[in-house]
Amino acid sequence: MPTPTPVAGYTGLSVGFAAVIASLVAVHACMATTRVAATLWVLHQGYGGGFVGVLLSLFAVAPLGLSMWAGRLADRHGFHRPVGIGVAMAFAGAVLALAAQLLGWLWLLALGCLLCGGAVAVSAVAIQREAGLMARDASQLKRVFSWVALGPALSNALAPVITGIVIDLAGFSAALVLSTLLPLAAWAVALRVPRQAPAPLATGAKPRPAWDLLKDPGLRNLLIVNVAMSSCWDAHSFVVPVVGHAKGLSASSIGLVLGSFAAAATLVRLAIVRWAHHIDEVKALRAAMAIATVTLIVYAWLPGTLGLMAGSAVLGLALGAVQPMVLATMHQVTPPDRHGQALGLRMLASNGATVAMPLGFGALAAISVAAAPLWLMASVLVGAQFAAREMGRSTR
Repeated sequence: MPTPTPVAGYTGLSVGFAAVIASLVAVHACMATTRVAATLWVLHQGYGGGFVGVLLSLFAVAPLGLSMWAGRLADRHGFHRPVGIGVAMAFAGAVLALAAQLLGWLWLLALGCLLCGGAVAVSAVAIQREAGLMARDASQLKRVFSWVALGPALSNALAPVITGIVIDLAGFSAALVLSTLLPLAAWAVALRVPRQAPAPLATGAKPRPAWDLLKDPGLRNLLIVNVAMSSCWDAHSFVVPVVGHAKGLSASSIGLVLGSFAAAATLVRLAIVRWAHHIDEVKALRAAMAIATVTLIVYAWLPGTLGLMAGSAVLGLALGAVQPMVLATMHQVTPPDRHGQALGLRMLASNGATVAMPLGFGALAAISVAAAPLWLMASVLVGAQFAAREMGRSTR
C-alpha cells in the first residue's frame, strides 16, 4: 500500500491543521443546528414521522449529485475553493430555513435542507483530503482522521443540546439565526489555512474516472462497511426525535439524548488519537460492528431519558470509531492524487444510503413500531461482517 506523502510546506500537524478542523466544525454545526431545528419545527407543526424521514433524507440528496464533482474539485484546486463554495451554500441554506419558519413555507425549508446537506459534502471532501495530506505515515493517518472525525462529533454533541435550549428559551427563529452565523465563522478560520498548489497531472495524462477505483476489492468492501455503519447513525438520528416526541420529552431532553451519542463518539475518537499506533483498523471496525449490533437490538427496551442517553452513548462509542478507521484505510489503498475521488465515492455511497434509509425508516416505523429501523440495521450489520472479513484479507 502506498505511504501518504505530506504536501510540500507542511512540516507537521500544527501548520493550519487547527484551522482545517475548526472550519469543518463550523460548517457541520450549521447543518446539524438546521437539521435539529427543522425536524422539531415540523413535528411541532403536527407532521408525523414519515414527513420527518423525508426531511432528513433531503440533507443527503444534494451530496448524491455533488460528491463526485467535489472530489474532482478538491484534487484539482485544493482546499480553499471547495470550502468557499460549501460556506456559501451553508449560509444560503440556513437563511432559507429561517425564512421558511417565519413564513410557514415548507418548500423553502426543503430547499434549505438541500443546500445545507450539499455544503457539508463539498466542504468535507476538501477538508478530509487536506488533512490526509498532512499525515506522514499510517499511524499518523489514524490520528489525523480521529481529529477530522472529532469535528462532526463535536458539532453533533453541542448543536442538538444548544439548539434545544435555544428553542425552549427563545423559539425556533433564534435557533435558525444561530445557523446563519456558523458559515461565516467557518470561512473566517478557513482563510488561515496555508494555500498549497495541487500537484499537476503528468504530461499527456488524462484524469481517470473515479469508478476505476472500485476495481480494488479492498476499497469495495470498505465502502460496504462504511455504508452499513453510517446507516446505523441515520437510524439513530431518525428514531430519537420520533420516540422522544411520542413520549412527550422536551426539546432539551431530546437534544441531550442526541448529544450523549455524539459526546461518546467524541471520546472514542480522542482515545484513537492517543493510542492510534496500537490499533489495527480492520479489527477495530469488526469490534465496533459487533457492539453496535447488540446495542441496536436492545435499544427499544431502554427506559426513559437516562436509559436512552446510556444506549446512545454505547452506540456512539461503536459508531464513532468507524470514520477514522475508514478514512485512514482509504488513504492507504488509493494514490495521493486520487484521494479526492476516493472520498467522493465514499460520500456518494454514504449519502445514497442516507437518502433511501430515512424514507424506508419512516415507512417501517409507520407500519410497525418506532424502533423497527434499529432492528433492521442490526441485521444489516451482521451481513456487513462478511465484507469486513474480506476487506481484512485483501488489505493484508
